[in-house]
Amino acid sequence: MTAIKVEGMSCEHCVQSVTKALESIPGLENIHVDLQKKQAQFTAKGPISMDLVHQAIRKIGFESSDMDS
Repeated sequence: MTAIKVEGMSCEHCVQSVTKALESIPGLENIHVDLQKKQAQFTAKGPISMDLVHQAIRKIGFESSDMDS
């Protein structure tokens, strides 16, 4: 399971938007976006570019970063 920080979410619609953006990335599954924790969790079927993940989230107007940063 990989977790990332997601900044800028304020409602359930935001959660749905982030979830949909992550679902559009091939190879991601078990996606869970948590509004209160301001994070998204997912598993990848194989190697995944975190840049691609962050780009998908930025494209819909939110900021994201790796949990350790």
